[in-house]
Amino acid sequence: MSAVTHLTDLTADVVLPCLDEAAALPWVLERVPANWRAIVVDNGSTDGSADIARSLGATVVHEPRRGFGAACHAGLLASDAEYVCFCDCDGSLDPGLLTGFVRQVALGRTDLMLGRRRPQGRGAWPAHARAGNLALSRMLRRRTGVTLRDLGPLRAARRADLLALGLTDRRSGYPLQMVVRAADAGLTVTETDVPYRPRTGKSKVTGTWRGTWHAVRDMRAVLNQPPAEPARPDRPTRPAQPDRPAQPDRPDRPTRPAQPDRPDRPAQPDQQSPSAPAEAVK
Repeated sequence: MSAVTHLTDLTADVVLPCLDEAAALPWVLERVPANWRAIVVDNGSTDGSADIARSLGATVVHEPRRGFGAACHAGLLASDAEYVCFCDCDGSLDPGLLTGFVRQVALGRTDLMLGRRRPQGRGAWPAHARAGNLALSRMLRRRTGVTLRDLGPLRAARRADLLALGLTDRRSGYPLQMVVRAADAGLTVTETDVPYRPRTGKSKVTGTWRGTWHAVRDMRAVLNQPPAEPARPDRPTRPAQPDRPAQPDRPDRPTRPAQPDRPDRPAQPDQQSPSAPAEAVK
């Protein structure tokens, strides 16, 4: 069998950035695949979200610095699984779908799998949020050549690959920076359709035109960044070549002795033509 065996036994950590999501947490955590670890990153909640998550068996990480990217990255650093997934904590996305995402990564069919949101019901995805997402998708294609129809928050990848990207954005640009730097590093980025339900409560990012504008501004700043130097895995060092033995000095070739001057040959008498008789000696 191949190195990837028992795909049904694959496990992963699911990072859930959380800010006042007490009402949605039970539904979300109930759908995290069995034997997977839910990492709820509390980003300053005041509604008891952290206590609810802990009581439902999730690992709770506190990230005091406000920002979607700050919460996501804190969860990534807290993970120790080979595969790491991300999912919003507002009940709009089903983390149970992530098993298929991880399977595609494990089989080598993609390096970063995203969920393309398909709205289920009115109000699931406001018009201004869709417009901002469409604009960013076009800018992403011009910047990287990667064609995506959504920059969905439901995603999965290998933890080592994500850490190697050196992600620095700690605001709304974090999801986009992940895609941009993955493309710059030569990773394969793909998407698949997922249902998108109306969220529980109001969105902190795209719930208003103002929030959407701030998100687009953060993401545009990411697109204007120069390509990051891709982190390449260490290549094995070539073994040192043994020193070649020194070549012995070639002996000097013997000098050819000077040839003595050849004596001048005596002048040859004129030869008579055999047809002419010799003159008698008187």
